[in-house]
Amino acid sequence: MLLCACLMAMNALSIDPMLPALPDIGRDLNIPHPNDRQLIISMYFLGLGIGSLLFGILSDRFGRKRVLGSAMALFILATVACAGAHSFAMMLIGRMCAGFFAGASRVITVGIIRDRFRGDAMAQVMSLIFAVFILIPVMAPSMGQAILWIAPWRWIFWALALLAAMILPWMMLRLPETLKPENRIAISARTVLRGVGGVITHRSSIGYMLASGVAMGGLLSFILSVQQILFDTFDARAIFPLAFAVIAGSMGVGSLINSRLVSRFGARRLSQGALIASILVCTVHVGFIEAGWESLAAFMVLQSLAMLAIAFTASNFSAISMEPFSKGAGIASSFQAFLTTAVSATLGSLVGRAFDGTVLPLALGMVCFGCVALAIIAWAERGRLFTRPGHDALRDVEF
Repeated sequence: MLLCACLMAMNALSIDPMLPALPDIGRDLNIPHPNDRQLIISMYFLGLGIGSLLFGILSDRFGRKRVLGSAMALFILATVACAGAHSFAMMLIGRMCAGFFAGASRVITVGIIRDRFRGDAMAQVMSLIFAVFILIPVMAPSMGQAILWIAPWRWIFWALALLAAMILPWMMLRLPETLKPENRIAISARTVLRGVGGVITHRSSIGYMLASGVAMGGLLSFILSVQQILFDTFDARAIFPLAFAVIAGSMGVGSLINSRLVSRFGARRLSQGALIASILVCTVHVGFIEAGWESLAAFMVLQSLAMLAIAFTASNFSAISMEPFSKGAGIASSFQAFLTTAVSATLGSLVGRAFDGTVLPLALGMVCFGCVALAIIAWAERGRLFTRPGHDALRDVEF
């Protein structure tokens, strides 16, 4: 479980330590507009979405371990290229390549978990992994800030490459091959199209994948906007690592609570309730802003509550959408990661680019995303919310 959490945490380590360094990177690489610095994060997500579509498919044919190890080695090389970037264009290319290869750690880890668990049991394991994983983004901005105190921003990328180089041999030595021989799938256009078709035509799976992407658009909006909000809106540069840790840490708390409760109440009930709670919290946040009551303390409290609710949706939506795929879990995980990343990156970028010096675009965007996600879930469940189907109702999709 710890290894899986570390593999998934590589994505957070590729994003969050960069946040306090964005002004320095923008100055050194001559990035003219402050909002353009967000592309350093957005291009990573673009590569992540594209890579996610490929590596799960490859892992269904060649096995989880071999594909993951190769992709991690190439991720290290792309990160080294970012450390040596001397132009904005070179940085963006390096970030997109790093995201592309990091897609393997995201989708293959989910495939590994699905190889061994399903339903509420998978949701519980995903929550425990997510709780361990969330410790990384809680600490990551502090790590980035600490590096900036003693070295240039390029050393953040060198540190990331070093950490990945330490995880790679650990993974190769300790991770067993979880894909059963009978579940290996030959790669062909027909097989891939049939697998993707199985996902798209399964109402519950495609619904929860789309809802996850929309809901996670709020999280990405926060990641893209938080540096400017704390630096420019609240003039809180000095406490950026602490403020980020408090808000991100609420997701870890939510994941731990979810892991304790999901077996008792079910993934659907918890995630749907949390999504409604998130909408209500963000609506209150919009009200605070419009009434002129917004402050740093109000932002941290309300955003922490919203992030806590998102933690319940992230792992549960993922587990629910993967329920029908014991065979072809790699293809399903790839398509899930691609779709959720594409949707969340598009929506999050729209909100991030709309930053106007206030928190209103973020809060309003999260309300809208929550409402759309809830509507999609209602469609996926045919209007019957808060149900809990048993294992006998979870039919596998045939590939």
